[in-house]
Amino acid sequence: MPRSYPSRRPGRSHIQLPFVAVTFAMTVDGKVTTKNYTPVNFTSREDKAHLIRQRALGDAVLVGHGTIENDDVRLGIPREELRQERIARGQPPYPIRVIVSNKGRINPGFKIFETDFAPIIIFSTTRMPRKTRERLRKKATLYLSQAPRVDLRWMLRELRYDFKVKYVACEGGPALFRSLLEQELVDQLNLTIAPFLFGGKNAPTLTGVSVDFLPRSVRCSLKEMKVIDNECFLSYRKFQPARHPERKSRDPVAQAVR
Repeated sequence: MPRSYPSRRPGRSHIQLPFVAVTFAMTVDGKVTTKNYTPVNFTSREDKAHLIRQRALGDAVLVGHGTIENDDVRLGIPREELRQERIARGQPPYPIRVIVSNKGRINPGFKIFETDFAPIIIFSTTRMPRKTRERLRKKATLYLSQAPRVDLRWMLRELRYDFKVKYVACEGGPALFRSLLEQELVDQLNLTIAPFLFGGKNAPTLTGVSVDFLPRSVRCSLKEMKVIDNECFLSYRKFQPARHPERKSRDPVAQAVR
């Protein structure tokens, strides 16, 4: 049976949250994909290897429903040396795979459900169709909330408490990243800037397609930068609300994940 979510068991509100590192690639004009969210191969082999290296650091790899739907990824670690490094650090060969979806309309036929090299955990709501629940609970652990949206802070606490997750490698999409930012849950952003320009107001940026400001702007510190061929690899830390007054967003509630 799906687990009740959020958990109301005592003591969890004081649990230290996992470290959350988000990894993205974007064009020079800030686009992470096209307006149709179709897979676009606009980064180099080095960036793809960079993504896998960041994934390999995590106790869990986290994605939103849109990423699974559009990219149909398995979220594995294809390189043997990275799996061996994980084992040497005391981690299992593969991170736990976590999907978050508000509506829960997840296709059980996605590639991720064809593999069993690591557990799959789905955080969703009771909006998930009953037939979908019946099929997914054979392949994944379900946490279903009666609220209309997944509480991301509670989700992270559950991962820490139930699965001992200390490091979450998040791979998007932009709506999930925006929600994590709004709730001050991001600890690190790994960002690759690729030498392309997409244009188009409907193509999502790092924080999605909303025309609204974030409820509060977020200031971060650049910790590392390197250039390989025509790509720039950046790493940011210390995500904190800016101290100056801000315009209020017309949509302060995170719409986040579908």
